[in-house]
Amino acid sequence: MIQGNNHKPKIIMICGPTAIGKTSVAIETAEAVGGEIVGADSMQIYRYMDIGTAKPTPEEKRRVAHHMIDIVNPDEAYDAARFSLEARASVNQLLALGHVPLVAGGTGFYVKALLYGLCEAAPENGSIRIRLREEADRCGGQHLHQRLKACDPEAAAAIHPNDIYRIVRALEVYEASGMSMTEFRRRHGFSDVPYNVLKIGLFMDRQALYERIEQRVDRMIAKGLHDEVKQLLAAGYHEDLRSMQSLGYRHMTAYIQGKTDYISAVADLKKDTRNYAKRQLTWFRKDFQTKWFEPDQTARIISCVRAFLDE
Repeated sequence: MIQGNNHKPKIIMICGPTAIGKTSVAIETAEAVGGEIVGADSMQIYRYMDIGTAKPTPEEKRRVAHHMIDIVNPDEAYDAARFSLEARASVNQLLALGHVPLVAGGTGFYVKALLYGLCEAAPENGSIRIRLREEADRCGGQHLHQRLKACDPEAAAAIHPNDIYRIVRALEVYEASGMSMTEFRRRHGFSDVPYNVLKIGLFMDRQALYERIEQRVDRMIAKGLHDEVKQLLAAGYHEDLRSMQSLGYRHMTAYIQGKTDYISAVADLKKDTRNYAKRQLTWFRKDFQTKWFEPDQTARIISCVRAFLDE
């Protein structure tokens, strides 16, 4: 098992905003140091959702083994707690085999749950949750999101207004306890730290990133995102599922159901993806231990990783 001076096993994290090239960097780095990739993406866990989640291609998976991808169906309940448990099991198995685990992904809370654990279980209240969900059905996610802004602005900044599940959960915690979800996490301090982690962050000029996002969306459309969503709906995966409310899937669903036109659906997808990338960068920038590189600096990244592993 690869261990550092603090006797904790060493792992590598590669993070950054969507479309910046995390998969390519992770694959090249893994090939250079004898590693395998553990995905930290809250959408790539779902089967049948390939194009809209930009999963690694079959060729990329042949080059380097990937874990925590295609593990649940789109209607299956999944959260950060389950991810932390299962991703750690994958990491520990790789360490036991003498392989270097490279955790790669852009879902900040999943990354944090894997590296530091989760805060104590925040209080639950079924009656409050039901009432909030009924209110969301009547008034929409934007309405509840505005309320969340008032009681927990930090959580509201990290949660998309269409993510009804997480909005309702955060409001449920606040109403049940009088304490925000942010405060619960702050008090815990994510103190469960089983690994010695080298954190690699990817960044680039914002305008260049936005251009890459637009190009990625165009590629997804050309590859058949519309048909992928159509097949999911035909298979019985309802539009209200958490998985189907994600980027790309909710936009194509709105078009398929005649709620918007094609040009508007694609434009909204590009705009929402840009906004998501901004939120991701804000999240990852808070960690001052992260070493930042541009995605074309792979040689420097590999040198940094090798130096860390040799310490």
